[in-house]
Amino acid sequence: MNSLATFGYRLSGYAVVVASMAAMGIGISPCGTQAAQPFGASEVSAIRLQMVSTTAPAEKPCCSGAAQASLAGSATAAPAGDEKPSGAANTTSVGEQSSAASPKAPSAEENSPSERGQAQGVWRPLFNGKDLEGWTPKIRGYPLGENYGNTFRVENGVLKVVYDPKYYPKFDNRFGHLFYKEKFSHYRLRVEYRFTGQQCPGGPAWAFRNSGIMIHCQDPKTMTVEQSFPVSIEVQLLGGGGTGTRPTANLCTPGTHVVMDGKLFTPHCTNSRSKTYHGDQWVTVEVEVHGAGLIRHYVEGQLVLEYEKPQLDDKDADAKRLLAAGADRLLHAGYISLQSESHPIEFRKVEIMVLPE
Repeated sequence: MNSLATFGYRLSGYAVVVASMAAMGIGISPCGTQAAQPFGASEVSAIRLQMVSTTAPAEKPCCSGAAQASLAGSATAAPAGDEKPSGAANTTSVGEQSSAASPKAPSAEENSPSERGQAQGVWRPLFNGKDLEGWTPKIRGYPLGENYGNTFRVENGVLKVVYDPKYYPKFDNRFGHLFYKEKFSHYRLRVEYRFTGQQCPGGPAWAFRNSGIMIHCQDPKTMTVEQSFPVSIEVQLLGGGGTGTRPTANLCTPGTHVVMDGKLFTPHCTNSRSKTYHGDQWVTVEVEVHGAGLIRHYVEGQLVLEYEKPQLDDKDADAKRLLAAGADRLLHAGYISLQSESHPIEFRKVEIMVLPE
């Protein structure tokens, strides 16, 4: 290599180093005004590392699909005929929220690390088809984790709610909930269910072919032993009795309220627009949840109900305990549970897709 080429090679190398020094904030003074700032071996290594390790930012998956039409007039729908008791507190209106501020994004504490780290737009099973791994029962009158009478069980690849006469000669208000171990905020939940057999003796009349998917649930560790229902938003599952109209994927609000059509909506239960499903047929229900924002119910792919701003009811005793402990009024995230309300039910699929926030 001749001397001129050597000089050019060194000059180009010097230019790369100078550019990298500038990117790292290592100053070089104009000639004749101030001495250049010295840098040592560690800074040279850092320059080299930056030159060879720069990569393009990772792309975040996006959620596609057109927005669904709004359910005009939902706030005036007739209450569901199978409304369960929720306490006198739930009948008290706490006012309208037509000018309420937009819900804040969930905090790090409100989203589980598993949700933040898993792939978006991919269905994953919450029920493995073999056992109750990842699920914890809470039955009224018994401590968290005690599956009284083997109420929740897995047989032939199906998650069942069963009332053996040996343990349930009468139902005795032993309402139960099976909680999944993780919290979720923005997601789509898909469940396939069917009602079977006869209602447990002593079950309330409204609980005939009645169960539910509870979303945005309180932590089950904060439930009292005698608490019948977790503070949550319930996607009520109903089965037909052979005649008449009985929609499914309705809304019930134990310890909570929602906003419909810009107004605070306080009735405890309200019907969806779904058809009635009689007999023991399998039904697919999906719930689309956007944190403290929009929530939609689907039955067999059809939108049947939507609302927004799920929030704690400050007149409800259980919700008041959560508020006193520092809970945010708006429900940004929570646990998912499946109900036991005195009528046998089976679930053959429970799966979730995490959505972008």
